[in-house]
Amino acid sequence: MKVLLFFGFVAVALADITRFEGDKVFRLKPQLDEHVTLIKHLAESIDVDFWSPDSSDQVTIDIDVDIHVPAKYLDIVYTTLGQSDMELEILIEDVQSAVDGQADSGASPRAHSYTKYNTWSDIQSWANTISSSNSGLVSKQVIGNTYEGRPMTVLKLGKKASSRKPAIFIDCGIHAREWISPAFCQWFVKEALSTYGSDSQMTSLLNQMDIFVLPVFNIDGYEYTHKSNRMWRKTRSKKSGSSCVGADPNRNFNAGWCTLGASSNPCSDTFCGYTPESEIEVKNVANFIRMNKQIIKAYLTVHSYSQLLLFPYSYSYDLAADHSELMKVAQGASAALSSLYGTRYTSGPGATTIYPAAGGSDDWAYDLGVKYSYTFELRDTGRYGFLLPESQIKPTCEETMLAVKYIATYVQKNLY
Repeated sequence: MKVLLFFGFVAVALADITRFEGDKVFRLKPQLDEHVTLIKHLAESIDVDFWSPDSSDQVTIDIDVDIHVPAKYLDIVYTTLGQSDMELEILIEDVQSAVDGQADSGASPRAHSYTKYNTWSDIQSWANTISSSNSGLVSKQVIGNTYEGRPMTVLKLGKKASSRKPAIFIDCGIHAREWISPAFCQWFVKEALSTYGSDSQMTSLLNQMDIFVLPVFNIDGYEYTHKSNRMWRKTRSKKSGSSCVGADPNRNFNAGWCTLGASSNPCSDTFCGYTPESEIEVKNVANFIRMNKQIIKAYLTVHSYSQLLLFPYSYSYDLAADHSELMKVAQGASAALSSLYGTRYTSGPGATTIYPAAGGSDDWAYDLGVKYSYTFELRDTGRYGFLLPESQIKPTCEETMLAVKYIATYVQKNLY
């Protein structure tokens, strides 16, 4: 009987894991109004996962549309697309194979490594270890708990000082499935600490400024992508009366909230939440930045994918008051990044460079008075999308480091 019970539990556990056998990722290239209409119609009739842009609302002529289509809908999609002359490319033949293929680093599965996608518990113990073993340069602070009760720990990097120093805030992993993002935050901390004392730029930076790093913003969602559904994007909050879980934390900030490029439908991947800062994770970060807004001079948020360096605004087509300076810094940072491996980045304001999206953290920080407010969209441009293999963690982080250091050094020089 015990054996039967045991197998029953295994079956239940396995049933909770979403599999993607036979699913494909297509890139569609709409060039006519009817192509756009067709894609939107497809999104209404079947459950399509939009990788880029984030939703069917943002589909327009002449932008590449990357969609993840479950195997059971492939016939419908092929039939529908066959009726149009829209250009179509298969980016990922089998999504499950790509999910399985991410873990190609050969690193031990049970230890934290900078070149693999670590689980939340590994990241948590890493944060504890790195702060206790570098107490002269690192301190940690819990800024609140997530919806499911996990502590949101911010690492503060910088030489101890008698008075408050100007600071930069960096967060990773707002969207749960963008695994390369938390990998970068961990890499950044490692690099900052290991080059302090030998790299004059980093040494000067940490002597004069503090850098707050939130390694994983959407911890509940990130944990869920490791345990249950690799493609999950939102938070994991629940509201009585709705069977749909979570909101998009990067549509939940009070910046043009729930207008352009955000959905009021709780089942949507771009759901803006029930009110601004309805998501506790967003409220915790917003409170921390508000509390420290006198000292926070730059805000950097790290996403994937599409190789972009964006700045405000995304909730409006209006240019930011500091547009030309923000553009100049972004272009300098992008040039620094591409100097290493030749990776090409595009810079510009969110709304015109990719698509309008209200409620984003960078717009909110900028409107709060944090002038140097940037969103990174890391590698790649769609070959792997959210399923970037572990072999690309190191080069991605190395090149991104150059861009972040460029921005940080610029901010440091322009403090006073």
